[in-house]
Amino acid sequence: MTDKADTFTGFPAETFEFYEQLSANNTRAWWAEHKLEYERVVRTPLMALLAALDTEFGSAHVFRPHRDARFSKDKTPLKDHQGAVVQVEDAIAYYVQISASGLMVGAGWYSPQGQQLRRFRESVDTAVGGELERTLAALPKRFEVDGRPLVTRPRGYDADNPRIELLRYRMLVASSTYPAAPWMGTRKALDTVRADWRAMQPLVEWLADHVGPAEDPARES
Repeated sequence: MTDKADTFTGFPAETFEFYEQLSANNTRAWWAEHKLEYERVVRTPLMALLAALDTEFGSAHVFRPHRDARFSKDKTPLKDHQGAVVQVEDAIAYYVQISASGLMVGAGWYSPQGQQLRRFRESVDTAVGGELERTLAALPKRFEVDGRPLVTRPRGYDADNPRIELLRYRMLVASSTYPAAPWMGTRKALDTVRADWRAMQPLVEWLADHVGPAEDPARES
């Protein structure tokens, strides 16, 4: 991506208009007619954005625009957004997404895998859980935090545990959303994503250190 590191100039208005049109024409025939438009107004600026962030955050993976509708009642073939992720550990990543509604920036641990949930709860219940509390408290107010919490307490933990709310979490993601606006057609969009990812970096680092990969890396296969 480094050859495109200085080419990002913003997401043009056509980026968001593309997804407005797609919402009303989500068919394979429409996609076939507009695929080149997708490449020009969606994928190309997104790739340039990610290239500009590559040196600081790492290489990104851009998701496919097609939906996997095999097991869904909704058979529309295309996603109503385009997302990309910079993976740090299994299910721990930085994320950015564009859609008709605008720009969404996120980071965190989005799905428990393997031993991750056990490690998360064990860490929260020790002194390093205080570090996580301070990290979350320091996030700017523009971020929304989601942990998909259990309704009840997790097994093995008392209801009066001082960190019971965190212990209920089954994931931990912070995100900010920005409605489509003219400034997204400038390099301010890059500055916004970079600033948000930097603000969320302490959370990502805590999760990488204490939730870690799905399986124990010291365990021999």
